[in-house]
Amino acid sequence: MRKIALLASLGVAWTAHAHAAPTLDDYRHFRALTVDLVGRIPTRDEVAAFEKPDFNLDAWVDAHLTGDAYADRVARIYMDLLRLQVSPVFNALNTQVDLRRQKVLGPDGKSIYVYYRFGQRRARVETDGDFCLTPDETGLAFPVNQPAVPYPPGGPADGKAVSQAVLDAATVMVKPWWLYRDYKNASPSKYYDAATWSKYGFTPVAGLLTDADGATAPTQIRICKEEAQKADTGHVYRSGRTSQVTGDGGGPPFGRYTYPPLDDAFATQNEGAPISCRSQTGISHAIDCGCGTGLEHCFPTPSSNGQVPAVVAPELDILGTDAPIDSIAQDSGDWDRLWWGEEARRFMLYLFGQDRDMREMLTAPYTFVNGPLMQYYKSDAPSACCGAAVAFGYSEPVPLLDPKNLPGALLPHDANTWAMVGNRGENASGILTMPIFLTKYGTRRARAHALYNAFLCKDFIAPPNLQLKPSEDPNLMTRDGCKSCHATLEPMAAYFTRVAESSVMYFPADKMPIDTTVCKKDAKGTLNQTCSRYYDPAFSDTKHAVLRGAYPDVTGGTNHANSGPKGMAAELTAHPEFGSCVAQNVATSFLGRTLNTEDAELARTLADALAQGGFRMRAVVKKMLLSDAYRKSNNLTSSAWRAGGAP
Repeated sequence: MRKIALLASLGVAWTAHAHAAPTLDDYRHFRALTVDLVGRIPTRDEVAAFEKPDFNLDAWVDAHLTGDAYADRVARIYMDLLRLQVSPVFNALNTQVDLRRQKVLGPDGKSIYVYYRFGQRRARVETDGDFCLTPDETGLAFPVNQPAVPYPPGGPADGKAVSQAVLDAATVMVKPWWLYRDYKNASPSKYYDAATWSKYGFTPVAGLLTDADGATAPTQIRICKEEAQKADTGHVYRSGRTSQVTGDGGGPPFGRYTYPPLDDAFATQNEGAPISCRSQTGISHAIDCGCGTGLEHCFPTPSSNGQVPAVVAPELDILGTDAPIDSIAQDSGDWDRLWWGEEARRFMLYLFGQDRDMREMLTAPYTFVNGPLMQYYKSDAPSACCGAAVAFGYSEPVPLLDPKNLPGALLPHDANTWAMVGNRGENASGILTMPIFLTKYGTRRARAHALYNAFLCKDFIAPPNLQLKPSEDPNLMTRDGCKSCHATLEPMAAYFTRVAESSVMYFPADKMPIDTTVCKKDAKGTLNQTCSRYYDPAFSDTKHAVLRGAYPDVTGGTNHANSGPKGMAAELTAHPEFGSCVAQNVATSFLGRTLNTEDAELARTLADALAQGGFRMRAVVKKMLLSDAYRKSNNLTSSAWRAGGAP
């Protein structure tokens, strides 16, 4: 009766056979195999084939260890272990590439949109670093991240008409990439069409598809002239301002809510020098750096603050972006996060689908990108560099993925098309240098701990009855009460010294050495503000300063900071427990429970299969699926399940 009940749950009627029929455990085993390797319960035809006397289970398993469902099943082990999806708490929005828009009155008194980039450098002091039209010209003032307000206060809510001469002097018309498929052409003509563009996977929100009247479809947009510039290289601009320009009341001048930017030391020392328009330094130091052809290096948002939905994108994509539960309007930060996670998944699908060396998870130079990721790596990622690090001569990005290695055929709209990047660049090291991992685990210690747990199956746990004593020792590797964990954790975390926390910005050794005399404490025992941002006061003195995170190298004699993520990958994959941890992760996932002492032999068998097979996963998974432990893991009765225990 139990067998008949199980068959009924499979949608199959029991029929007598002349040969020995499969046992109930056989049916359960086959059902579990089908769920794990095909992604669903078996069909009637599949069960019928299973019941035939010539059914070869070994051959069936081999055949299903090559499909997409198998690759996805194994990829989920590590996607889940590392939790490689980032929630909206992690803000990927980069104001350096974010295009906002303001509504003003045109010469005819009708509302128009003007797009701009916050922080954009301009020659006019009245608009430098701000919107390109002044309060005097528009009758509006522009608070940061808020709607425009009448200027002067009490004036018309919509402001006043901007003269044609002013509009022509400060703005131009552009056919942008989010409206035109062929935006790179001299005369773009392939305008957005929902039916045609749906195959690309890119859908702008309705607000980007109407003019300021809320009805007319824009054939081009009006944008500030500086943002419309196309060059990849600009020149360092020196305004001549070294002291704050103020208004009559002492606050910002010209009706602004922000002060015009001043010349910093970098601008003073490098006036006129060429600089990348893709870097944050170029955007904040050059008046001839814009968003490129068709504004391809910037991302639009239908608001004045940038943090509103701009694209319709998959949400809750637990089955992958090709089968999302729902799609909603998301901002540019959500858009980036979505494809960061999908990059890691596609990477793993290839790794396991092609049965490549498991160690490539941490060491591989390759990755996969689609159109949005192409745009991210060309535009957003470089714009994280270099900020205050220009004080150390670091102004040109050293990327974790070299944009020169990206395939040229993909456009920002091509969300559904993926291409392999054979070599990310000299700093590439599998998932360790992917933005999803570096953002999910924002600190050096978090990154080290996640890898220690996922690839060595260890946790940092203090010994019982540990007594913590007061201490001022900044070295956690030697501090009493801390060293039991940090003697291991700190050197591992040092591998990420050269990757900025909560960022993909990389600190090159020639610009930012581990131990430097450029930064040192003054007579009062303090580092200046710029130095303390990157160098650790706790390990610095009046003679030198130590790069944050690198103190294990200086005090312990290691060379982890300069080895970088590649060094971490080498240490993990060479560790004697790497293979046994992979085996444990596979077994735990397929058994649906943690391992116990009775599983020791199974774990050893799987680890041996991994090592003997060149660290390829397929043979390991096969042994797992044909093991007695796997068969028994599905041998639960309905009553035992309800009781919450094993039979």
